[in-house]
Amino acid sequence: MSDAKSYELFINGKWRAGGSRATLPVINPATEKVFASVASATVSDLDEALASAERSRKAWSSRPAKERGEILVSAASILAEKAGAAARDLSSEQGKTIAEATGEYARAVETLEWNGRHADELSTPIPLGPNRMIVPEALGVVAAFTPWNYPAVLIARKLAPALAAGCPVILKGAEETPSVAVHIVESLRQAGIPQGVVNLVFGVPVHISRHLLSSPIVKVLTFTGSTAVGKQLATLAANNLQRCILELGGHSPVIVCEDADLATAIPAISEYKFECAGQSCNAPSRILVARSRYEEFLFRMTEAVRKIRIGPPDDPATQMGPMANARRIEAMQRLTKDAVEGGAQIETGGTPLDRPGFYWPPTILTGVPKEARVLHEEPFGPILTVAPFDTIEEAIDEANATEYGLAAYLFTGAADTQQRLVGGLSAGAVSVNYLKGVSADAPYGGVKQSGYGYEGGEQGVRSFQILKVVNGLGSFG
Repeated sequence: MSDAKSYELFINGKWRAGGSRATLPVINPATEKVFASVASATVSDLDEALASAERSRKAWSSRPAKERGEILVSAASILAEKAGAAARDLSSEQGKTIAEATGEYARAVETLEWNGRHADELSTPIPLGPNRMIVPEALGVVAAFTPWNYPAVLIARKLAPALAAGCPVILKGAEETPSVAVHIVESLRQAGIPQGVVNLVFGVPVHISRHLLSSPIVKVLTFTGSTAVGKQLATLAANNLQRCILELGGHSPVIVCEDADLATAIPAISEYKFECAGQSCNAPSRILVARSRYEEFLFRMTEAVRKIRIGPPDDPATQMGPMANARRIEAMQRLTKDAVEGGAQIETGGTPLDRPGFYWPPTILTGVPKEARVLHEEPFGPILTVAPFDTIEEAIDEANATEYGLAAYLFTGAADTQQRLVGGLSAGAVSVNYLKGVSADAPYGGVKQSGYGYEGGEQGVRSFQILKVVNGLGSFG
């Protein structure tokens, strides 16, 4: 461990070890070996972060929004310059390929830049008519909790709009991918973010969340993660009526209609599904195919999936790296076993690879019984189920037959079918004839058990604002 990297906390404008000097190990999922450590915050560290954020609040919110935006744009430029090295760090921590990590940092840069360039206009008063207007104001200190699967994108999607709105942020980064939070926060520091406006902590998640959300200093909670944890955090936030922005679990369907272009659909599904080894809440997990095309689709999809090159994430030939941790391998085994015991067939994959690292192959299951866990529990891994349907109404019912509603996808060239499916699918986002992740300029949020509130675009910034209505302005004199 003498050459291992060590990641610190950032509190009140300075990098530092945790108060107890305790650290947590960071595991390389391709080797299962410890290769770095990350500081663990104490209660005293958290109290200092809270106090630091509160001290900076008035000055940061009253700073011209144009200047706040310029800092974000500058940070985006700084982050872009270090993206190559940062992507290699992310790949070592998380297991995604270098190409995937590089693409993720490009999206993080785009997010910082978009919010920076729009900070001024989104803080400008909005006229309502004679003597009336809406005045956007910063809501206050934000507690942001981010996961390990897409840490660069998700940290940027929480920090950038909050800072653009004028809110200081206490960021709880993912202990399994600490380098990402460190690179982004350091970019903000180099760009001139004032002392105390951004604080970064790591540690025992439940201890950090309970302490931060018990403080009346915190006015907003923003979290991306599982539905179960999101509900726990929302319960804690209720005590202080902290505003919640929750992007939670997903179980995204893909409907492949009779007239679908399979030459387009199959590579699009395969590439998006198995990016990041399927560890994405937006990733498709249930494929519903018109019965007349089912056999052809299954054959071609299985052939495509078998050709995916699995290997070390730093190998340019690798198309899918390992899963992020042993917990995900255990989940894949449990879900597969449950489905097979209920009568499902494994078309390809289905067992962990016999090599060091957390490697699970792309897996396709068919004949899955409706009560199987894999159809109701978010797989969050490289498992796809494929089933036929007979009517559009049946496809919509099956697509909506989970508690989740984050994303949905469909393939058809018929305008009327597109309209029926878009209107019938219960999801925060629907993509037609392609699969796409979230973008910086559009609002994104789930329905049902996939959360509430919005990240991205104008609505993402508004999530961190009070929209103060002013009546009678200038009506005297």
